[in-house]
Amino acid sequence: MNLELQTSLEANKKLWLTALVLGIFTVVYNLLEGLVSVYFGASDETIALFGFGVDSFIEVLSGVGIIAMIVRIRQNPDTPRSQFEQTALRVTGAAFYILAVGLVLTIVVNLLTGHRPETTLPGIIISAISIVVMLWLVAAKRRVGRALNSPPILADANCTLTCVYMSIVLLAASLVYQVTGLGFVDSLGAAGLVYFSYKEGQEAFQKAAGMSCACEDECGAHS
Repeated sequence: MNLELQTSLEANKKLWLTALVLGIFTVVYNLLEGLVSVYFGASDETIALFGFGVDSFIEVLSGVGIIAMIVRIRQNPDTPRSQFEQTALRVTGAAFYILAVGLVLTIVVNLLTGHRPETTLPGIIISAISIVVMLWLVAAKRRVGRALNSPPILADANCTLTCVYMSIVLLAASLVYQVTGLGFVDSLGAAGLVYFSYKEGQEAFQKAAGMSCACEDECGAHS
């Protein structure tokens, strides 16, 4: 093996390790974010923050599937999705749909009863931190994906961008409520999460079926 080829293989090896570390970090961060968000969402009775926390837990399931994908592609890039990955995607998709339905029902109840959160300050802090962390993850995953010329890694980066959008929705709703005190704003923010939850659920089932996905550059049976 010549020196140039050996150097290239070593560089690829380090890049795949970086992709794996980023996947693990994503799972750990979403787990912590979910715990904190659900706790404050329940304590302060804010549906937007609580739903955001549940979404973070579902992202953990999705992240485990991504880690399995990275390990598989790292070992053999030409293999199709494993049964574990497909099952993880279907469970993730179902969980997103359940979250969307649960949020819709809670929104209806809250609007009918005129419910108002005690405070949305934790939502402001959590969403602001999430935006910064997720934007960094998107940039890091894209950098690795481009270096590896890996459509699946780039697709994961694009899907991570959805988390940024959800964080922006939570931040906007939390800020507006904190300033105005209008109860329906929290439900409006939750409605934004319903949209993204439905879209993520749809994309998870599409990926499990080997179809193209809206958040991906290329999403086929071998991605």
